[in-house]
Amino acid sequence: MTSKPGILFDVDGTLVDTTYLHTVSWWEALRQHDNDVPMAEIHRAIGMGSDRILEHLLGPDRDTGADDATVQAHDILYGAWWERLRPLPGAAELLRECAQRGLTVVLASSAKEAELKKLRRVLDVDDVIAAATSSADADSSKPAPDILQAALDQSDVDARNCVFVGDAVWDVKAAGKLDIPCIGLECGGTSGAELGDAGAVATYRDPAALLAAVVAGSAPIVRREV
Repeated sequence: MTSKPGILFDVDGTLVDTTYLHTVSWWEALRQHDNDVPMAEIHRAIGMGSDRILEHLLGPDRDTGADDATVQAHDILYGAWWERLRPLPGAAELLRECAQRGLTVVLASSAKEAELKKLRRVLDVDDVIAAATSSADADSSKPAPDILQAALDQSDVDARNCVFVGDAVWDVKAAGKLDIPCIGLECGGTSGAELGDAGAVATYRDPAALLAAVVAGSAPIVRREV
């Protein structure tokens, strides 16, 4: 059986500069429902899906009847930023370089479908993207590995011959559950030290720094030949 090498990318905070916008949107949505959570705590939870983040921040004893309204408030608040979203430095160039090197490029995103469409327009590299997931493709969000498994299934990439690129400890943990090496980027606001402690095989400042390493031949972008 032939191995199809690939590279999977988280999108929010990894390729598009959204992490702090999500943080502020969750902060305001929580306040609208009488939950005052410090932004620093919210920021550290970004990367989880809405199915997990409220329990992580508020605990299992919260009033779950307000969950749907809180999620909806976040989505409305975050949606106000959509037209101003920007790719992180080197994001599009990194994806094109990986594709040119024979890697199957896959977006392993847990964003909702409408949001993912906007993120893809911001990146403007659909011609090199082989597959892309959304929240509809996974039963549970990161740190569960469901979205990564869906990305593998949709692209036929070999889990033994790929890496995942993300910006949060939740990305690293999800990849580890499938034994996929994770490269960590600091552009989502999590330090390289923390990403490394979570298990990242390498860390870089942002997509541009990873791109430079790929061009130099020093980035671990292919796991192994099978």
